[in-house]
Amino acid sequence: MASSASRVGDPSRRERRVREVHERIVAAAAALFAARGSASVTVDEICAAADIAQKTFFNHFPTRQHLMREIAENLMDTLLGLLAAARHDGGTTAQQLERFFALVAGEVERGGPMQRSFVMEVVRVVHDTPPDVEPSRRLHEAFGALLRDGVRAGDTTTAYPLPVLSEVVVGTFITLMLNWLGIEAYPFRARATAMARFLADALRARQGLSPARRRSAR
Repeated sequence: MASSASRVGDPSRRERRVREVHERIVAAAAALFAARGSASVTVDEICAAADIAQKTFFNHFPTRQHLMREIAENLMDTLLGLLAAARHDGGTTAQQLERFFALVAGEVERGGPMQRSFVMEVVRVVHDTPPDVEPSRRLHEAFGALLRDGVRAGDTTTAYPLPVLSEVVVGTFITLMLNWLGIEAYPFRARATAMARFLADALRARQGLSPARRRSAR
């Protein structure tokens, strides 16, 4: 008869095994999508690469689209990490935005996780869901936090509410990504730099705003 300790440990081992298989599926799919694009990769090919049965795949992902959505959410984590890195070095709101767009341009140029198939899914996630729904909310909140810091520092406009400013920044970023996805030979870095500078200029606090106006945007 198994000891109580081993019975307690069994669920943990099973959970680790399930998680390991789940992550193996995601990694296999991501590698195939990166190499060939998502449209041409079948579930059978993902199963073969992950060394699992098709039934196992569907135990983890009801549809292929659910798998794509998870990969897109992982890329969202990458984007939020880039934004955190841009904020980490400090500076004005304008400097942080330019740093973020430059980091994104670097990821696009390297290929890395910024593959077109995955980026398209991120765009769908953000574009097709309201700002208060996960994971779209995460991106709006991250930019909102950056802008809120700018308002407090006095370098970001208080002429419009913070949610409006956040939507403008997110919208500009999504437009940049859509253009990259849809326009052949799109000059990504040049456009990213120009859009960041446009945002910096549009968001800059103008002289003459009262402290009360500045506090109202907090």
